[in-house]
Amino acid sequence: MVFNSYTFIAFFAIMLVLHNLPIPWKAKKINLLIASYIFYAAWNPPFILLLWLSTVVDFFVGRALYTQPNKHKRRVLLVISLIGNLGMLCFFKYGGFILENFVHITNALGIDYHPAKPNIILPAGISFYTFTTLCYTIDMYKKKSKPVKSLLDFSLFVTFFPHLVAGPIVRPPQLVPQFETERKASRQQLLDGLMLLSLGLFMKVVCADTLLSGTSDMVFGAGRPLGPMDAWTGVLAFSGQIFFDFAGYSTSAIGVAMCLGFILPQNFLYPYAAIGFSDFWRRWHITLSAWLRDYLYIPLGGNRQGRFRTYINVMITMLIGGLWHGANWTFVAWGGLHGVYLWVEKALKDSRAKASDAPGNDGVPAPVIATAGPSLGTARPTGFLYALLTFLLICITWVFFRSATFGGAALMLLSMFGQIPPAGPPLLTTATIVKVGIVITLMLAFHWSMRNTTVLKTVGKMPWWLTGTVWAVMLILIILSQETSKAFIYFQF
Repeated sequence: MVFNSYTFIAFFAIMLVLHNLPIPWKAKKINLLIASYIFYAAWNPPFILLLWLSTVVDFFVGRALYTQPNKHKRRVLLVISLIGNLGMLCFFKYGGFILENFVHITNALGIDYHPAKPNIILPAGISFYTFTTLCYTIDMYKKKSKPVKSLLDFSLFVTFFPHLVAGPIVRPPQLVPQFETERKASRQQLLDGLMLLSLGLFMKVVCADTLLSGTSDMVFGAGRPLGPMDAWTGVLAFSGQIFFDFAGYSTSAIGVAMCLGFILPQNFLYPYAAIGFSDFWRRWHITLSAWLRDYLYIPLGGNRQGRFRTYINVMITMLIGGLWHGANWTFVAWGGLHGVYLWVEKALKDSRAKASDAPGNDGVPAPVIATAGPSLGTARPTGFLYALLTFLLICITWVFFRSATFGGAALMLLSMFGQIPPAGPPLLTTATIVKVGIVITLMLAFHWSMRNTTVLKTVGKMPWWLTGTVWAVMLILIILSQETSKAFIYFQF
């Protein structure tokens, strides 16, 4: 079941009615849990058992981790949790990938080994709910928070349908306390939630699917050299598509939860207005960035063990972040390229800091570079140019994210920079190029103007008639575009 379907609209309407009935809070939570399993079962019912198994094991292992005084036994329990969660993730998501690479290695060594290809179905959202349960057991091991008292509350924390399939990645302190006392949306929360749901669906159905996905698919599926205009148009179209698709889901999820009285963490903060790549990762897929920082980068040593180790830890984090997105070396390359960007950014920042501390320096900070934090951009007029440069460099990384092979990525990059002559006539019409140009320009302008605020704050300042008009236009366009809508891209991760 997906947000951009009439089935979900009916499902959600029923849930709103049930959630507002005058029945005990425990009964409402049971309703939410059953609904979450139904929501997930719409993809493949047998995988509910996998989700249930992960939930039950981590609930009891987490409690034992917190109460067990013996350090050796606690480590054994943590290893059991890690093997259980990461083992399932590796089998379902990376089993075929691991086998394929093993075959390549054995064949390269002269061993003729050609096993049958495994027929493994990827459970929807396994990467998301695996990270959700992992953070719980790791926190219990470190005793950062107390164990969840109720299996019902923990089950609901893991399976709560708005975030289950594609995030945001939530942590127990962010959501579990909200299940302990009755939650019911106020009138304002209901309106805000419906507005966010409508905006998320507009981003997905109209912007991502109707306006951009066709161009992106055409260019990346061409399989031949293209002219720079065609190539750049396709890459820009995908940069917009991936944002509108994933941010659209997150916005819808936050809106759905808000309609039920729950608050989910922010997952996007206008990332294409980022000034530098550290800033980009504070704005793009925020909950994943924070997870990788807290449960991978910092445990590796972060920036506490010298400059060289800092660079290594950054690269390891970004490579694993890339691999998290999919079982393909192109995703690893995507993460690695972001790691290189962060390396260069840090080197420039360190050199500026060193120059400002040199003898005879008057103490005035060095000129602002692309590593500035989120608050820049309103301070200096050059901020927008740095943000535009950041966006263009990020577009290059999207080539590896979208391409299925390195050959396809290389062909696209060479086409973008005019290194190979185009074969045949132009692929895209002038109207298509203009359409993509207008959509991307409006997207960048919107991101820049909104980079230090939120949608709900902006809507709160608008007159009621303007809000109603914009809302009505979005709903009409969603209905008219519904036939072109597709599944969310991040469902495959």
